[in-house]
Amino acid sequence: MVFLIILLVAIFAFGLFQFFRRKTFLKVLSEQQFKEGYRVAQLIDVREPNEFDKGHILGARNIPLTQMKQRLIEVRKDKPVYVYCQGSSRSARAAQLLHKKGYEDISQLKGGFKKWTGKVKTKTKYD
Repeated sequence: MVFLIILLVAIFAFGLFQFFRRKTFLKVLSEQQFKEGYRVAQLIDVREPNEFDKGHILGARNIPLTQMKQRLIEVRKDKPVYVYCQGSSRSARAAQLLHKKGYEDISQLKGGFKKWTGKVKTKTKYD
């Protein structure tokens, strides 16, 4: 029983540490703040292709979190990077990976795509 309590405390402490560590390198932007800067940034949707095809922010590029390590060459370090996913967990993990690889100007859409009210593009079967 004591072991289980220690394990739960350790998991909670690690999660808290990760949360505060992310705050040092990841800017979480409201939709309005995101709209103000995403046209000059690299806009990356880290959801899977089937999610991206159903609807994504106009101008976004799809680099799924599952492919991020292999496709880092597609992301420039000298320009801001704006990431989003459906909610916020995958984009936070993508931001962590980018930070670890030396990217410095990383922003995330607060609430993710499900909270987005701006322009959206969907893929039709003819695209």
